[in-house]
Parts: sequence; structure tokens; C-alpha cells
Amino acid sequence: MSRSYQRNPRYAPLGGTVVRGWEAAAGTLPPGPAVVAVDGPAALDWNAAAAGLRGALEARGVPVRVVDLRDAEADWATVLERTGDGPEADPYYLPLAEACVTEVYRALPTVETPAEGLLLVFGPGAALLEHDVLWYADLPKRYAEAAVTAGELPVGVNLGRHSAPGDLRRLFYADWPVLDAHRDAHAARIDRWLDLQNAEPASLDGATLRETLRHLAGGPVRTRPYFNSTAWGGHWAEERLGFAPQNGNTALGYELIAPTAGVLVGDGPQAEVELPFPLLCVLHPQEFLGREVHEAFGTSFPIRFDYLDTVGGGNLSVHLHPQERYMREQFGWPYTQHETYYLTAVGDEDARIYLGLQQDADLGLMRKQAVAAIERGEEMDVERFVQSHPAEEGQLYLIPAGTPHASGVGNLVLEVSATPYLYSLRFYDWLRQDTEGAPRPLPYEHAFANLDAGRQGEAVHRDLMQRPQTLREGAGWREELLGSLPEMFYEVSRVVLEPGSAGAPQNTGGRFHVLNVSSGAGVVVETADGRVHELVFAETLTVPASVGAYRLRPLGEEPVHVVTAYVRERA
Repeated sequence: MSRSYQRNPRYAPLGGTVVRGWEAAAGTLPPGPAVVAVDGPAALDWNAAAAGLRGALEARGVPVRVVDLRDAEADWATVLERTGDGPEADPYYLPLAEACVTEVYRALPTVETPAEGLLLVFGPGAALLEHDVLWYADLPKRYAEAAVTAGELPVGVNLGRHSAPGDLRRLFYADWPVLDAHRDAHAARIDRWLDLQNAEPASLDGATLRETLRHLAGGPVRTRPYFNSTAWGGHWAEERLGFAPQNGNTALGYELIAPTAGVLVGDGPQAEVELPFPLLCVLHPQEFLGREVHEAFGTSFPIRFDYLDTVGGGNLSVHLHPQERYMREQFGWPYTQHETYYLTAVGDEDARIYLGLQQDADLGLMRKQAVAAIERGEEMDVERFVQSHPAEEGQLYLIPAGTPHASGVGNLVLEVSATPYLYSLRFYDWLRQDTEGAPRPLPYEHAFANLDAGRQGEAVHRDLMQRPQTLREGAGWREELLGSLPEMFYEVSRVVLEPGSAGAPQNTGGRFHVLNVSSGAGVVVETADGRVHELVFAETLTVPASVGAYRLRPLGEEPVHVVTAYVRERA
């Protein structure tokens, strides 16, 4: 009998162990004289971290002097200018910042090795100062986002602004791109990784960190899932998977969204660290992504799997994603967000998927109604402009960039998408209000600038709601292509396994696969080198490119469906 959905998948460290507490971490440092740089994201309680480490060192009799790098921050106007966020910047979005972390400072201070004891330099960018030991203190991104949304950590969330309240726009488009690039550049020489998501830090030495990631880059690996609440969210994941949402619903399920995903490493819940998933791509790009994928996308993991839960919730906003050129020129991202919706479950017999334009839709009137909804609270006649389709369980809906779409009430959608997830351009949000009672802001001008008027009428059914085509089959299994378009760089297929069969042989062909069990109990993933990984209903798994041949063996007494996505081979 297979296990239930696992909310905290965990992998053993190789070469060392995870330790807890400042005292254990401090015990790994030399008594001095030395400079210890502690780097990390802006969204961290740096004062508490510095005090915890200093206290542990002084308790061991080690003299400590502390330098807070944030005291060297430039004035806020300068930080904004250097990160592309001046007075004329868009109020909704920014191009992804390409600044170096040094640009948020007036100048980096000069530090010298103390005569005795330790000089502790802490804050974002500390790795850039001369040092003898480099630590990285991390807080997974979901905590930073939640802190801004909930008003917790009211200061200290944004890079270069540690004395002012946090801002999500800055977090997404400035802080994360700048700090992730900085982290990745120094990942190969970090001496200790600290996870500060709990009251007591957990930490792992750098050699063990890298050896563990090297091993994980060669076999199936699952990231730690979590769900966020939103205004339209439902309750499927709460009721079926046991998630307890902080804000009342389980709208967004982060199965695998690479920039925010983490991999748990440790021997148990009392001794584990959460490592950023992107480090697998940064430290082992060809093994993990595959040579051709690495050449095309660098170290960006280009496919994401997430859930949109509207079962017992509301309609998503009517929106689209930027077309390729607009994404590149306006937002600075090299590839755009082509999407697909796979209907895992339909909880309402009247559930709908909104996709594509009506034949000869009056786009001028659509714009007028979008403005009227924002300015006067008037309803948009959505189905006058956008097609509404019955939600069909097991159907894949293709959503190329520029295509208006939304999931309606009563669906559990597995969204299989390209990864740049920060640019959803909304037309209409069903007159929902923000926390102040005002209409939620909608960047409709961006949406209309990217609207593909060719995605209309019967072509929507023909091109975007394709029927499965059998690619391969064997005894007790078949693989079906669910959807493919020339402009989309990835494809989505489905392996159907009959109970009791010997399973389906698969091969990465030199490019990673992402798997999700969409129906049935689950599968056992068996690799050619003898690794075994169980995957049950609703879970998602990455199979690195270097795995090559592997097999999917079904669990349970009913057919199992495994949705698979991969980057297409270049013509």
C-alpha cells in the first residue's frame, strides 16, 4: 500500500550532518584571529542572527566585534535609480534588476583581520568583503513574501531599505534577481549554510552541502510543497492533502516553481535545512538540466508545476502573459510564460475554463468595460469577449502567451508552465476588492498591449484543446502527447499505467523530466543506477537529465496517470 501525500519530502545529507542552534554552529569556527562574513537575503532578522551568533561565540570565550554592512547603504533614491526603479517606473512591474548587490551601498567598508578573536561582518553582500570564513544565512522566499503581505517584519524586508516597511513589487523584481545572482556566484565556496526559518537555526557545512547537491543532481528529487491563500482560493488541498492555510484557503500550490522552491536535507524534522532548488541548476547545470537545455536557458529551470485550487473558491482573474518580444524588451526576461492547464479534478458540475477570444470579439468594447470595472465598479460581460468551456477532467488546455484565460470556480488545475511567473497581466478581476475596500489594481494596458487577437473562434478548440495522441505503448501502458504548439518550447505528455503491469520504460534523452501523478495511487520511479523514488497522487518530481533510462511502475489497484513535461528537442 502506498503512502499518503508527503508535505515534507526529505533527503539525507552526504558527508556530514545537520546541526541545530547557534552554539553548535559557532563551535565550527576557529577562535581567531579571523574575519567571518555572514551573507544572505535582505528579508532576514539580521539583528537577531548577529546577536545569536555573537552570544554563542562569547559564551565560548571568543572575543567578537560586529560590522553591520547595512549601515553602509546608499540613500533610498540612489538605490531606486541603480535598480531601475526611478520616478517614471511602472507602478505594477519592474524589469528584472541586473544590478550588483554592491550598488545598494555607498561603498563597501574595508575590514582587517582583528588582533584577536573574530570580526563578524553580516548582511547582504558580505561575501564581497575580504574574509577568512563565509557563511550564508537563508530564509526561504515564502517567508519574505508572507511577511510583506501580513505586515510582519515591518522593516528589513527589502534590499537597501532596512529601516522602512516592505514592498512586494521591490521584493519580486529587484531584490530576488539581484540577491539570487549574488548567492549563485558564491555558492561554490560557502563554508556553512544556515537555515533560519525556525527559532533555532539549523546548519550544514559547505562540503556536505555541495556533496549532497551533487548526489541529488543525479537522481529523482522532489521539492518541498506549500500553498498560499488568495482572494479567489478554494479548499481542495486543505481537505484532500491536509494543508492548513493561514488565510483561509489553499489557492496556489507551489509544487515546483524553481525560483522559490526548496529541497529539504536532513535526518529528521529536528535536524534539517531547506536548500534553494536553483542551486542544483547552478552547481550542476548539465547533469541536472541537460546540455542543450543549459545552452538555451543558462541555469534557469524553465518549467514549473503548480496548483490553482478554486474548489469552493472563486474565478481567477481574466488575464494573459506577455508575448515573447514584450517580455524581453519591457521586462528583461529572455523567454515568456507559455502556459497549460491540466484539469486534475473538477469539483463542480458547472465548472468552466475561460480560454481564447470569441469570434470577432469587439476589443474596443472589451477595453471600455475593463476601464468601467476599475473606475466605476461595473461588471464586465466576460463571455461576450472570452470563450467559456466546460471543465473536463484530464483535459489539457494550451495557453500560449497573449491568450486571455482564467480557471473558473470548482477546479483543481495543475498548471504546467514556463517559469517566469511574475508577469500576470490582468483585464478583469470580477470586482474583487483589496483589504482597504477598493477595487484591486489591474494593469490592463499591459494586457491589451499583449493580446493576441488571432486566438479566437474555432481555432481555440482546434489548437488549444487538443485530443491525446498515442506516442508509444507496451504491455499495460501507453504514453500520450497531450499538447504541443510550435511557439511553446516544452511539451506535455501523459503516461497511463494499468494496475499490476511491469511499468513503462522512460528515458530523459539528455533533458530533465518533470512528473506529476494526476490520477491513481502513484508510481515507483526506478532508475538504471538503482535509485528508487515513490511518487503518489498529487506529488511532483524532477528527473534530472543525467538519469537517462528509468521506469515508472504503478501502485494500487486502479489505472495511474502521470503527467510529464520536458523541453522539446530543437529542430
